[in-house]
Amino acid sequence: MSIPDPDIRIIPDLTFIVANREDLEKPYRVIVENDDVTPMDFVVMVLRLFFGLALNDAMQVMLTAHHQGRALVTTMPFEEAKERVYSAHTVAREEGYPLTFYLEPDN
Repeated sequence: MSIPDPDIRIIPDLTFIVANREDLEKPYRVIVENDDVTPMDFVVMVLRLFFGLALNDAMQVMLTAHHQGRALVTTMPFEEAKERVYSAHTVAREEGYPLTFYLEPDN
């Protein structure tokens, strides 16, 4: 019996789903979640910088999330949405904020 390599980790019950190109090009909704830490002006800045919203639209999305717990930011192809969410999360974490976005299929 051999000793397992300490750098190999076994993860039971892990399922990988491979998406095809057609699925990745389908539109996905980008949703922003409210939190009690991230300043409103920071949220507006992120919405404008990473999702291209005009000032009034960014303010409306931020206020909707603030009052309803979440808000639709935009709809775009999966790969583009994923990259923008990653960038927004990176900047938020660098500033110490838990600002969170997630994706859901636009059925």
